[in-house]
Amino acid sequence: MERLSEVKNGIMKMNILYILLATVLSCSKNDTPPAPPNNGGDTTIIDPTPPQYGTPFTGVPDREDAVIYQVNIRAFSAGGNLQGVISRLDSIKALGINVIYLMPVYPVGAVKSANSPYCVKDYVAVNSEFGTLTDLRALVDGAHSRNMSVMIDWVANHTAWDNAWITQHKDWYQQDAGGNIISPPNTNYTDVAQLNFSNKDMRLEMIKDMKYWVYAANIDGFRCDFADHPPLDFWQQAIDTLRNIKTHKLLLLAEGSRNANFTAGFDYTFGFGFYDNLKSVYNSNKSATSIDSVNTAEYSSATGTQRVIRYITNHDVNGSDGTPLTVFNGEDGSMAAFVVAALMNSVPMIYNGQEVGFATAITFPFTSVNINWTPNPVVTNTYKQVIGFRNSSDAIKEGVLTAYNSNDACVFTKELNGKKVLILVNMRNKQVDYAVPAALQNTTWKDAFDASAFTVSTNIALQSYQYKILVSE
Repeated sequence: MERLSEVKNGIMKMNILYILLATVLSCSKNDTPPAPPNNGGDTTIIDPTPPQYGTPFTGVPDREDAVIYQVNIRAFSAGGNLQGVISRLDSIKALGINVIYLMPVYPVGAVKSANSPYCVKDYVAVNSEFGTLTDLRALVDGAHSRNMSVMIDWVANHTAWDNAWITQHKDWYQQDAGGNIISPPNTNYTDVAQLNFSNKDMRLEMIKDMKYWVYAANIDGFRCDFADHPPLDFWQQAIDTLRNIKTHKLLLLAEGSRNANFTAGFDYTFGFGFYDNLKSVYNSNKSATSIDSVNTAEYSSATGTQRVIRYITNHDVNGSDGTPLTVFNGEDGSMAAFVVAALMNSVPMIYNGQEVGFATAITFPFTSVNINWTPNPVVTNTYKQVIGFRNSSDAIKEGVLTAYNSNDACVFTKELNGKKVLILVNMRNKQVDYAVPAALQNTTWKDAFDASAFTVSTNIALQSYQYKILVSE
């Protein structure tokens, strides 16, 4: 009787299991299961994680260790495409670069168009002008295999007028009193339509589309265009979501000078003020001591290893102001400016062509000029030398800055764990006699490049645009 009872109970349990299994199978055939929750950020996002292409890159540098190389795809090669960039990955790596930043890869709008790469028709597609998603993946794979990360441009503030959102989600855009979608206020950007960041659904779709590229192309971060204009709480929401993709270490750059961008979670902001001030030192005889106040202002909200990106050219100012050779008075003047930008208190960014002394401005919309990569190997080698020193010096990347600027010379030390670097840069096209402050007098150093000894006394004569990079013995 006892064994018969056990058998009956066993049969009943098996029947229950069959019923449950049949129910599950029925649901799987007839019902769509709910999408899994999003990886992070606003937990109301219901967004299935897309399949991961490739293996997340484990070599993304710490934010303070980055050296960024900006690629303007249209001007980069005769083909103006992603394959043209792939063909020069070894040259980029040889420069000492560990982060490649690609200008927008998305299809460009045709309605009211100025043919700007920043006029995005589709946030989740590759512009056929540049190639395909397969080409982008090959570029990212090629960079990763050379231990370089890849960040892509993200244009959050506005879209093209023929973006599908215009017709499908008019409420995702700012409108005037008559219900007409408007261009970004207080700008001349008539080729784009201003998004409405009060609309929660638009925000969630935007963030989902950012995540798409992390998974679909295995990219390592974003340079966020026009970052001062979307509200800060949008960036906080987006960054929170992106940081919660635990499989990826992402670098996030705000192309803006709003100090609160640091508090929103960006790794980097843009050194607009530093570049403008550097131009004034060179071209308006402004005192080099003015650099001190720029450092204070640009770092006022930074904490830890957050950094300001500094440059002597980029796609905007190259077209509007000219190349570094024009703005900073030739090869010697521009290299002196680069030494200050790269070593003082920053993460440096190099714009394609700068490293070969390319003398032709690349003007908007970047379709009329292709870079000649062979004009000046001496300039290239000097860039490699300066970048190589930066890459080798923890004091430069992480050390405490002490400035000793004069009217004509930018002079500073960086110190970390007893290792000290002294940089002296003449910012004038004439000899400058630098009066050494007491704190630096009677100190001994060695040249960072040839290891020769150098003693600092009470006065140092610096020739036109001469710079010295010295390390403690």
